[in-house]
Amino acid sequence: MPPIRSARNRKPPPEGFEDIEDTLLEFSNKMKDAENAPHDGKKRHEMLWPIFQIRHQRTRYIWDLYTKDSISKQLYDYLLKNGYADAMLIAKWKKTGYEKLCCLPCIQTKETNFNATCICRVPKARLTEGQTVQCVNCGCRGCASSD
Repeated sequence: MPPIRSARNRKPPPEGFEDIEDTLLEFSNKMKDAENAPHDGKKRHEMLWPIFQIRHQRTRYIWDLYTKDSISKQLYDYLLKNGYADAMLIAKWKKTGYEKLCCLPCIQTKETNFNATCICRVPKARLTEGQTVQCVNCGCRGCASSD
């Protein structure tokens, strides 16, 4: 069995955590509500959409704070290490063409029928007029960077 972590061994959060703690608590409450929401009449994949969207919002909130120099590097690293933000998603946002990426499953080609990315990654200019698109993975309506 792994050793039990006691409260004495944990380091306190870095300076500035108190300023964003209320917002992170709101995201946590939204996540709990989304997890406990009834899913009567929804399809299997539609049940996870609110969870993906809240996780994206929370990660984007932390990334925007960091890029605007509103939080320190130590606090940013602490938030990533403790799971407040998705480090892999942020790593993709740093690359050209992925600035608006909604979730990682949308770019994974192994889980699709034709070994391609998700339909939400197609630029809106490429779609036919009047065609609306919604991602099966997360409910996104378009996250191509060229839109």
